[in-house]
Amino acid sequence: MFPSLKANKQFYRKVMLIAVPILIQNGITNFVSLLDNIMVGQVGTLQMSGVSIANQLLLIFNLCIFGGTSGAGLFTAQFHGSQDHTSIRHTFRFKLLLCAALSLVGSCIFAFGGKSLIGVYLRGEGSPQEAALTLEYGMEYLMIMLIGLLPFALSNAYCSTLRECGQTIVPMAAGIAAVLTNLLGNYILIFGHFGMPAMGIRGAAFATVLSRFVELGIVAVWAHTHKQQHPFIQGTYRSMHIPRALFYKILRKGCPLIINEFLWSSGIAVLNQCYSTCGLDVVPATNISTTLQNLCSVVSFALANAVGIMMGQMLGADCTENQVRTANRRLITLSVLTAAIFAGVTISISSVFPQLYNTTDSVRQLATILICISAAAMPVQSLAVCCYFTMRSGGQVLLTFLIDSCFIWAVNVPLAFCLSRFTDLPIVPLFLICQLPELIRCTVGTAVVRKGTWINNLTK
Repeated sequence: MFPSLKANKQFYRKVMLIAVPILIQNGITNFVSLLDNIMVGQVGTLQMSGVSIANQLLLIFNLCIFGGTSGAGLFTAQFHGSQDHTSIRHTFRFKLLLCAALSLVGSCIFAFGGKSLIGVYLRGEGSPQEAALTLEYGMEYLMIMLIGLLPFALSNAYCSTLRECGQTIVPMAAGIAAVLTNLLGNYILIFGHFGMPAMGIRGAAFATVLSRFVELGIVAVWAHTHKQQHPFIQGTYRSMHIPRALFYKILRKGCPLIINEFLWSSGIAVLNQCYSTCGLDVVPATNISTTLQNLCSVVSFALANAVGIMMGQMLGADCTENQVRTANRRLITLSVLTAAIFAGVTISISSVFPQLYNTTDSVRQLATILICISAAAMPVQSLAVCCYFTMRSGGQVLLTFLIDSCFIWAVNVPLAFCLSRFTDLPIVPLFLICQLPELIRCTVGTAVVRKGTWINNLTK
């Protein structure tokens, strides 16, 4: 695939216009998340564990929002390719309605079932007193975070639509403003600066909620004051009417994506719960490892997003199959190579990074090992994610559903559950074995992409 990297400057300029703003936004978001994580880690190990568990639950909601907007986004990107602004308006309305509904459902589940969900992660070895305190910290953080669910969902609807219509700068700027707000809010509220009281993890939650409103305000105001650049925004709120045929068409494509993201994120949550049975040290160590991995994966993730957006636009513009395949090979190769480079960077700092946390030596040592294992899997995961976005761009949602969430529940979860419940394996070999099925998923995804069944124009 390496010869496929040869292309003219215009191609890579277009890739950079899409990927770089996403990269900058996600990079700053993950970097601030890292600083946020370190600040919470300075408060104490139990507080960090409680916040980590709550964020794992919130990840399920976040990815359901991502899946819901992505379902309509399949059509948005292709309607933009065919310059059908009226249909883009309908897909945007679909996103708004779905985000509001998911926010209501998510708030009810976390408000009434949050304590039971957090408690599932606290059944490993450790003192009951520490488990009770971790549960209390997690619930305290989660209840405040509920305020930010709706603004997060709505800003996602705006940002995803603008990106699919080629406007990546404004979502990037809004994301930067949000993370800077979050960072400053953390500094002031967690530790109590500028006359404010030290609120600990409650301060971290309030800062995050405030950043959600800042991001929504920026993208919404910009979109509604630039109607000439994006005509779809005109008359969006005059009614919530969506043509029935298009509504059911989006629903057929979108529902599998929502279900897929829910099952995938809940699968990850179950995997982490299986890991947590090896001891309470596993929760903070996994949190440290995941934070660094997310930061080092931003480049390959931005390129994977570019795969989905560029493929959708090319399919909607009726480009030839050869053009689409060639562009797809270039983007996937670039993403995998980038992931391999950053995997090396991650391993090189694996022993230094955990020292930034105010935790025990045993947690730091365990985090170092988990970071190295996760880094080694990054190129394989990058290829699998690119295959996912490729298939999704052409509406092959059933295949993405089977390869993504069905795979994790059929292979990864049973494997982790059996090893954690019926063997005495410690966390390191358990974690390593549970990464190996990614090779199978990657192989299957690559075969499907090469077959070309995903090359479909959904606007016709």
